[in-house]
Amino acid sequence: MAEMGKGVTAGKLAINVQKRLTRAQEKVLQKLGKADETRDAAFEEMVANFNKQMVEGSKLQKDLKTYVTAVKTLHDASRRLQDCLADMYEPDWFGKEEMDALAEDTDTLWLDYHQSITDKSVTSMDTYLTQFPDIKARIAKRDRKMVDFDSARHHFASLQKGKKKDEAKIAKAEEDLGRAQKIFEELNVELQDELPALWDSRVGVYVNTFQGLAGHQEKFHKDMSKLSQNLNDIMTKLEEQRQLKKDGTAAAKTEDGAKSEEADISETASSAPKVRQRLGPPPSRPPPRPSLTPDPGQQQVSLFDDEASAPDSKAESATTTTTQQSAVTNGSDGELPPGFIYKVKAIHDYDATDGDELELKMGDIVLVMGFDNQDEQDDGWLMGVKESKWLQEKDASAKGVFPENFTQKF
Repeated sequence: MAEMGKGVTAGKLAINVQKRLTRAQEKVLQKLGKADETRDAAFEEMVANFNKQMVEGSKLQKDLKTYVTAVKTLHDASRRLQDCLADMYEPDWFGKEEMDALAEDTDTLWLDYHQSITDKSVTSMDTYLTQFPDIKARIAKRDRKMVDFDSARHHFASLQKGKKKDEAKIAKAEEDLGRAQKIFEELNVELQDELPALWDSRVGVYVNTFQGLAGHQEKFHKDMSKLSQNLNDIMTKLEEQRQLKKDGTAAAKTEDGAKSEEADISETASSAPKVRQRLGPPPSRPPPRPSLTPDPGQQQVSLFDDEASAPDSKAESATTTTTQQSAVTNGSDGELPPGFIYKVKAIHDYDATDGDELELKMGDIVLVMGFDNQDEQDDGWLMGVKESKWLQEKDASAKGVFPENFTQKF
């Protein structure tokens, strides 16, 4: 036989077993309607409120602990984020010391907030809920004693109604009834005083819990807002510092580039002045002239015929042209067709603005010819026909004038 617990004797165990059997029988009789059941509607309402209050309090306690766990998780995430920023923040950046201090202050603020809501809100709810198990046990005991009271009352009534009355049994039953009634009423009175007070206390508990939570949240977010503003200011200054360095570097590069460009232009001007002149706009021309009659076979004769009547200002040009014609005549450039002086290559695009002008695209090859009348030649302008046009049609009628500084002789 198993050893009984401390203070538990065979006699007490037998009594407890008998009580359970008696209560079970009484409940069966009550359900069958063969025995009266003591009912207290007001007390039953108190018990219903108690059960509701206990469930709500347990849920609030659970949700508060979940919230505190979330705060701790956020605290850990914030610490890791601040540590990461502090590690990446280079020593020469603006506000390095302020950034380190900001990380420490943020961690301390999270720690204080977590500790405050744990001590003030969660601990308060834990204390509040500790009283429920004891009261719940007393309510259950009160229910058992009520069944004992009903059973004793029914047993005493049945003995009184019996045909053969045993006074000793009746006296014993009456004594048991009085004892059961006393125990039941004592528990009943205590609970009827405590349950309404406990029900009303929930309001104060909820107020204190959420007021404390709201106060801690307000303080935390207010202090965190200041730290966030400080962090934003540091980031703004860091960006301004970077922008200033960037602008300074760009300005230095621009200045170096300008100096380099000036040096290149100076070097180009000193080494190839003629090329610079060709980069300018075409020389201005007088009003349009009458259309020219192309006759490649007679160009050399016309040039020599007009040489004697040309003004002194054209003498040098005519001499140069005559020299070039002689070079061609003497066969110094055997690739040129008869009647042309030399070739030039377009180094810039030129859009014709008059009907007798030749439109050029960079890279075009032009066969230069002399003017029929030297008086018609403007300074800086040449007469010619595109080589591609000449090769296709063998006709010099497609000739036109063009600015010399848009071409290069070769």
